[in-house]
Amino acid sequence: MSEQSPEIRASDSDRDRVAKLLQEHFAQGRLDSEEFSGRLESAYRARTHGDLRPLTEDLPERDLADLPAEPVRPAARGDQPALLRDPALLIPWGLWAGVNTLCFTIWLILYLAEGATYPWFLWVLGPWGIVMVFITLAAVATDRGADAAE
Repeated sequence: MSEQSPEIRASDSDRDRVAKLLQEHFAQGRLDSEEFSGRLESAYRARTHGDLRPLTEDLPERDLADLPAEPVRPAARGDQPALLRDPALLIPWGLWAGVNTLCFTIWLILYLAEGATYPWFLWVLGPWGIVMVFITLAAVATDRGADAAE
């Protein structure tokens, strides 16, 4: 209808097409019953395409639910932040941070209460942290290798 001049007379099939569109939009909940009745009545009274056009102008041509979902795009090569958000790395690093925060807090309480100065919490923090760094580097290298193979 957008190709035709607004002064051209509308046919019965043009009116029926607009009525069918209005019924679909009413069924999808875009129009309430009063608005639907008024627009439907105007559609059947329309004489020209210019009379029909405003009846559906504010309604979408296609239902948004019918549009295809946007495909999930794989992370770009070398996208390390996406890899580091992987739960397989996040959970162990979170455990490491939580345990070491607890150990440091216990050491700090003992230090303030008794004056103990030996930083024993470093024996938990250091070796476990070194292992975690190697695991993370291996995961990054493996991920890059998988991207290069594709």
